[in-house]
Amino acid sequence: MNKIAVFMTVVAIVSGSVANVWAKFPEKPIKIVVYTKPGGAGDVFSRKFAAIAKQYTDANFVVINKPGAGGVMAIKHILKSPADGYKLAFVTRSNIGKIVSTGSNIDIEKLSWMALMVSDPEAIITLKKSPINTWEQLVADAKAKNGKQIWVGPASGGNDHIMAMKIWEAAGIKTKWVPYKSGGKAMAALMGGHGVAYVGNPQDVIGRPDLKVAVISSPARIGGDFSGVPTFKELGVKGLDNEIMWRGFMAKKGLTKESYDFYMELFKKVNQNPKWREHILKGGATPVFYKEDRFLDIVRQDQAEFTATLKKLGAIK
Repeated sequence: MNKIAVFMTVVAIVSGSVANVWAKFPEKPIKIVVYTKPGGAGDVFSRKFAAIAKQYTDANFVVINKPGAGGVMAIKHILKSPADGYKLAFVTRSNIGKIVSTGSNIDIEKLSWMALMVSDPEAIITLKKSPINTWEQLVADAKAKNGKQIWVGPASGGNDHIMAMKIWEAAGIKTKWVPYKSGGKAMAALMGGHGVAYVGNPQDVIGRPDLKVAVISSPARIGGDFSGVPTFKELGVKGLDNEIMWRGFMAKKGLTKESYDFYMELFKKVNQNPKWREHILKGGATPVFYKEDRFLDIVRQDQAEFTATLKKLGAIK
């Protein structure tokens, strides 16, 4: 073998070794940053994702809870971290509402909105044993109390609060929103009789037999355990046919191609996993996989919609 051939062989070996180093992503645990406390819906969602993802990779996933300001604190934490692929953030539509309602300076364009994985219809949840547990009863009571009826929910300015304001405007009623530190605490307040309605998603009543879904935002009734729940459209309330809570994952923009490709393949596999799909469908939601281009467009639209809605309702200037 001549000197040129030896040189080319060495170059090939070295190049291959470098390529293999990059191809080994991830080489350390991946942290999933969750903006809810342990046991919250986001925490449960992220841990379920991690458990199923383990079927397709040797990577270790560690859930890190960073509650505060409805997700604003968690997103700022991501923005301060390196774009090395070792931190994902669990995100929801409610985070966009909080960015708008708090006047946060978070720039959504500096984030990589990698995977929208769940589309979950918004719903009104009531207490079964309460004499006010149907849509008709809620409206009649609200009109009778003229602004003193109480609805409970998580942080003010989030998706559920904004949805409540849309409902009140569409129905021509006045009520009072009382926020709690988490959705779980708000539902506990509802069960304790401290309010008459909670705005959330169908999955919120699973494991809570005292609660019921009274109305759902959907073009048509959904199946499964929620097939008997009427839609706003059926009840004559216009403009609330497709209000959802989306859930997914994002990271700081600037990931390497290797890490980005790793996640795209992983999200795809998890989305197709039968146990994942069964878990999502059982809660009345729809498993999806919208990649970054489509996801970012949705985030931009939500930001614009929340801004317009909150200005119209006088919640922001």
